[in-house]
Amino acid sequence: MLTTVDRRSFLRASIGVGLTALSGGAALAALSENSRRSSRFQAMLDGYVTSGVLGGVAGSLGYGVEPATFLAAGTLCRDGEIPVDADSLFRIMSMSKPVTGMAVMMLIEDGQIGLDQDLADFVPGFATLRVLTDPEHSMESRPAKTRITIRHLLTHTSGLGYFSRIQGPLRAEYIKRGLVPVQMDGRSLPDVPDFEYAPDLGAFADRLATLPLLADPGTQWRYSMSPDLLGRVVEVASGTTFEAFLEERLFAPLGMKSTFFTVPKSEARRLTWLYGVRDGRADVLIDAGSSSVHFDPPPFPFGGSGLLSSPRDYDRFLLMLAGEGAIGTTRVMRRETARTAMSNLLPPGVDMAGALVSSEGFGALGSVALSAQPDGKGPGTFGWSGGAGTTAFVDPALGIRAAGYGQFIPASAISFRADVPKAVYGTD
Repeated sequence: MLTTVDRRSFLRASIGVGLTALSGGAALAALSENSRRSSRFQAMLDGYVTSGVLGGVAGSLGYGVEPATFLAAGTLCRDGEIPVDADSLFRIMSMSKPVTGMAVMMLIEDGQIGLDQDLADFVPGFATLRVLTDPEHSMESRPAKTRITIRHLLTHTSGLGYFSRIQGPLRAEYIKRGLVPVQMDGRSLPDVPDFEYAPDLGAFADRLATLPLLADPGTQWRYSMSPDLLGRVVEVASGTTFEAFLEERLFAPLGMKSTFFTVPKSEARRLTWLYGVRDGRADVLIDAGSSSVHFDPPPFPFGGSGLLSSPRDYDRFLLMLAGEGAIGTTRVMRRETARTAMSNLLPPGVDMAGALVSSEGFGALGSVALSAQPDGKGPGTFGWSGGAGTTAFVDPALGIRAAGYGQFIPASAISFRADVPKAVYGTD
């Protein structure tokens, strides 16, 4: 249920929208609709917990650049006593990607990176590219017809693959070389043979450069390790570590004090537990909050899946996006840069047949709605979801930002992520 503080935040946000854009009866109507959105969202969260499908969930809902309402239901672990709240820590997995995307865009703004610059300028091993001729059956390859650019990496059109989303000999080579950019143990990666991670981002990038691509760069949308590779690009371009760049240029200025690649053990009391799904319920323990793999530093910061964050902290990131690069007087990127990052950056003519977002565009490591969506999102909505049951988006057309947080794998086994916008917008 909403706490007193959260109710006040909700009223401030709702009233802010009404006073800024509306007057009289229209303002009251907007306030009423915002209240209904919050009630629907809370009811959805409560339903997942009372039904026993999920043990604990959270959400955030904000309007324009006003403070968000934070919602929650259940506990950090099944049969536990500590309630989930706005400061609970969640494995946000692929919601790390837009964070990485914005870091790259900041360096583009700085003039350290060019949107259409050759990747080989930062990782020389990519100067010579080859493409598999029969990816499912062999490692036979031919010379690539195009070069990989930063745009390709930001939009998943580089021709690279991802170890868990392909079959055939390339997958085996990815794993053999430790190109598995996710911090999990054997319970969450049961079909992956033993391997040793690449020791750092430099080694990761160099090893990846030795392997052929699945398609010519700029021709196909394919979920890939490009966000992790971009972490190395950030390091080379900025002259500092990827983790330090995020802290200095994004997290610290935005007041994000609870977003980590490694969770301090002092924060264990806030960490949610991760479960696997069995018979429609997330009740198979995968990673306990009391003894999580995330208390140990990863071999390198995974720009595609490595962050843990709280609903309150990640809303700061969403608020910055809603503010087109700023929160109040604190600006981390120019308005034009933020707008470009959240626009459709796909190369012309790219094949989207195998995409997760075939009806949408793609920006700086996040999907972009090119038109009004069936789930209620307006055109221009930017966001992405995480593989452990999280989702977040900013809808500039309707002045809404929202996020939902569960902790279960595989995320596709339960419709929680899809139900978040449905609850926010009141769509079926």
